[in-house]
Amino acid sequence: MSLVKVFDIAGSAMNAQTVRLNVTASNLANAGSMHGDPAKVYRARQPVFAGFDTALGDEMRGSAVHLAGIVESRAPLAVHHRPDHPDANADGNVYVSNVNTVEEMVNMLSASRSYQNSIELMNTTKDLMLQALSLGR
Repeated sequence: MSLVKVFDIAGSAMNAQTVRLNVTASNLANAGSMHGDPAKVYRARQPVFAGFDTALGDEMRGSAVHLAGIVESRAPLAVHHRPDHPDANADGNVYVSNVNTVEEMVNMLSASRSYQNSIELMNTTKDLMLQALSLGR
């Protein structure tokens, strides 16, 4: 693999982590949201990245990170009896989003660190290329 290919791989990894950070931000922004109808309550979402064998053709195998999609969590919603809530259903219940803020904070830290690692990888590759070019002088 050429060193130039490293930039493509690191760039796709950075793009993947950007998607992950955006999904996490959306989850955190909607944590604790309530509604009387369980179909209208925000559900936590997670990005799913494709495996290298299934996502890439033979010429690109193992050289990029691909987003397969974003899925909603199937975790159950919490139900609170709050008859005073404006969105409460006829029984006085509201459904609360299934976003786990602790998990989302961990996801945010992990994605941020992965993004930083990709930047370091690109900088190291750039330095190696510049040193290789200086050898020819």
